[in-house]
Amino acid sequence: MDEKLYTVTPTPHILDSGSIEKTMLYVIIALTPATVMGIVFFGLRALLMILISIGSALFFEAAYQKFTKQPVTVFDGSAVITGLLLALILPPAIPLWMPVFGNFAAIILVKQIFGGLGHNFLNPALAGRAVLVAAFAYPMTTQFILPFSGFINIDTIASPTPLFLMETGEFTPALNDYLNAFWGNISGSIGETSVIAILIGGLFLLFTKTISWHIPVSFIAAVGILTAIFHADGFTGGIALYHLITGGLFLGAFFMATDYPTSPVTPMGKLIFGVGCGVITVVIRLFGGFPEGVAYAILLMNLTVPLIDRFIRPRVLGTRSKRAKI
Repeated sequence: MDEKLYTVTPTPHILDSGSIEKTMLYVIIALTPATVMGIVFFGLRALLMILISIGSALFFEAAYQKFTKQPVTVFDGSAVITGLLLALILPPAIPLWMPVFGNFAAIILVKQIFGGLGHNFLNPALAGRAVLVAAFAYPMTTQFILPFSGFINIDTIASPTPLFLMETGEFTPALNDYLNAFWGNISGSIGETSVIAILIGGLFLLFTKTISWHIPVSFIAAVGILTAIFHADGFTGGIALYHLITGGLFLGAFFMATDYPTSPVTPMGKLIFGVGCGVITVVIRLFGGFPEGVAYAILLMNLTVPLIDRFIRPRVLGTRSKRAKI
């Protein structure tokens, strides 16, 4: 009698013929436009920071797995994505050793200590960035530069981000500001400024069914609607639209809020998660002490995922109950 052996693996579980490696490759391909635009606008320093960040993420993952006598899985692509995403959400002018520190927190403290891929309860790249902000608040909140000034030997005056200027009341966007924000020709983190590049990558993920529309659409829609309601001249002055296309909203909505292990599994759960991210983002942006709130919104909602998945369950096949009985 033949015995069929089943391999039980941790999340993410993919309901098709794909694999973790294929999924990670799709995400890397989708991040390529934003990465290229970040290098175009912020120069060789941005490229160097990306390479250092990816290299340190690979090193920490391989070193930890080697030290703990686990199989080395750096070729599955997950560490590459963590290092790349962390670099893309960092200011271009911070010291080049800081991505290394951030990746230590992301890979070792958030991912590997909890069991590796699929066991992390927070998005590793966002957690790494949060650790950097907590430890080195000044460079992480001030070292933004104007586009085309980001070469290896930087000696330039820091340029505040549009969200910071709007928070201080020193800036009202004009038509040219919207166009610059759409293409990415503004001050900001390396991979967050070009909305068109992020959209291209996000649509690729949707087309390949790597992610579903529920989280990105609900996240972005919640930010737009609430900003228009609570911000002065939100509807008539175009402020809500400018809030959407500046900061880390699109990168966070498509690439980090949709992280498999740290987001809900059901469509309704994803909608709740996305709206929650949007609400917290707006609260931080308009009423908090930071001009940007995407990273902290996603991290806080990551903590609610077990609760969402507990109460929002698909109907068990063959039953009338809308919620599965355990």
